Amino acid sequence: MRVAGRSDRVSIEGGRRLAGTLRTPGDKSISHRALLIGALAEGTSALRGLSDGDDVVRTAAAVAAMGAEVDGGGASLRVTGGRRALGQPAPIDCGNSGTSMRLLAGVVAGFPWTTTLFGDASLSRRPMDRVAAPLGAMGAALEGRGQRVTPPLVVRGGRLRGIDWTPPMASAQVKSAILFAGLDAEGETIVREPVATRAHTEEMLAAAGADLEVEPRGKGRVITVRRSALRPLDLDIPGDPSQAAFWIVGACVVPGSEVVVTNLYAGPERIGFVGVLERMGARVSIGPLLEGAADVAAAHSQLSGTLVDAAEIPSLDEVPILAVAAAAATGTTTFRDVAELTVKETDRLAATVALVEACGGRARAEGDRLVVEGTGGIGPAPVRFDGRGDHRLAMAGVVAALASPAGGSIAGVGAIDTSYPAFLADLERAAGSGAWGPEAEAT
Repeated sequence: MRVAGRSDRVSIEGGRRLAGTLRTPGDKSISHRALLIGALAEGTSALRGLSDGDDVVRTAAAVAAMGAEVDGGGASLRVTGGRRALGQPAPIDCGNSGTSMRLLAGVVAGFPWTTTLFGDASLSRRPMDRVAAPLGAMGAALEGRGQRVTPPLVVRGGRLRGIDWTPPMASAQVKSAILFAGLDAEGETIVREPVATRAHTEEMLAAAGADLEVEPRGKGRVITVRRSALRPLDLDIPGDPSQAAFWIVGACVVPGSEVVVTNLYAGPERIGFVGVLERMGARVSIGPLLEGAADVAAAHSQLSGTLVDAAEIPSLDEVPILAVAAAAATGTTTFRDVAELTVKETDRLAATVALVEACGGRARAEGDRLVVEGTGGIGPAPVRFDGRGDHRLAMAGVVAALASPAGGSIAGVGAIDTSYPAFLADLERAAGSGAWGPEAEAT
């Protein structure tokens, strides 16, 4: 999307309905993990439907830098790996991908190398202490800048021992880093989740033959892994529900809209936003499950405010676009336990407040809560918003502008390349030619 000489700001024409059938890129979370398991597995993994976003491209480049053979192109790759095939890489550029950095830290912790992981300016501000602490307890040494261990991150791996770890807050990335390290640790490695997060790592490790057990426990689960050799994956990756959320909410808030998003991963920790929309009165439905995936249909709806608990959307990825739904609703929507938004690609909590205000609603952050006062619609003024280098904020801003009769102007759309490069092309597919256009840079 970001092309040399092209503006990073787009103009959105309001009043265009979304219609038709869409398919989002392959699930980003599954794609990262599939590549890492492919590098560790003994043999060749066939991976189809990979995300084409820059974040996943960074992980593919990282496993190649470690010595895995990566063949193919586009969404289909073959990865030939195995522990004996891997070696110390040159410093690895993770770009804007916190998932790449945190999961790679867990992978390389079990090898007797020193690995340097770095990223762009945004990633260099994101804390890595939550992976440094458990991996350090296992016997690795992780060094970064300051108490929060911000990147560049230096990982000195080696002989690891299993730990029994309860993360202080829900994080699938931290859990995954520990489980990857546990594949080469002495004894058992146990992660106790008070609140269940996305289960991709444990599901995929089990499919690759890891010695792993999962026990539901209250609202969370306990995962135990032991030293394991992995076998290759043969995997078709379903669509990314977090990307689909933009079209599903868009259909709910843009008058006259009706869309179907096909073949989405439908794990309970990933489609909680659908339940939130249903509670708000949305016309949204999940079709029959087929190998863990389903179609989701949505249509324009009159929405009402609700209470949203972070446990419904553990990664919090859908908060910005759900805040657009809340701005279009009548009444108050409160998002609870969302302080983690302050350490995402940007301060998403403050930025989401600004997004709601750009939609014509009112919002405020109260401690770990986000409170949105809806006005029953978006606009009537044009939506003018800067995504602040954050892909999810930029896409949420585009949807909000589409819902306003006056359209809008959204800056920072280049960041969308990290996860959904075809987003604006899909917007034209669903809303028609001319739904958006580049704006000249301000001078």
